[in-house]
Amino acid sequence: MLQLDLPGTQLDPGAEIDVYLNWEFETAPSSIELRVVWNTSGKGDQDLKIVQTHSVDHPSERGQHPFTVTLPWGPYSFSGKLISLTWALECVALPNHESTRVEFIMAPGGDEVLLGSVG
Repeated sequence: MLQLDLPGTQLDPGAEIDVYLNWEFETAPSSIELRVVWNTSGKGDQDLKIVQTHSVDHPSERGQHPFTVTLPWGPYSFSGKLISLTWALECVALPNHESTRVEFIMAPGGDEVLLGSVG
């Protein structure tokens, strides 16, 4: 079991956030990675970008670890008729790839950019 706790789901670009990771496994993983990612969804190709990776090497079967993560300045979270961009923190235990994901909005004031129709 992996559990991530965030200070909220609407965050400002460049913010420094405290993230808490808790885990419990039958067998200790070789490492646990915390990843700051964004992905696009909608029509056309879907993209995934890993922006940052933080690791806990050789963790025990049970434990917790605090992280301080500085969010990048962009791109902002947005939604449109054809495509959306979503930010998330992903935690992955290796080598078994058990994972959890917490999505958040990253934009000034924590408000997602809404794309309207042109013209």
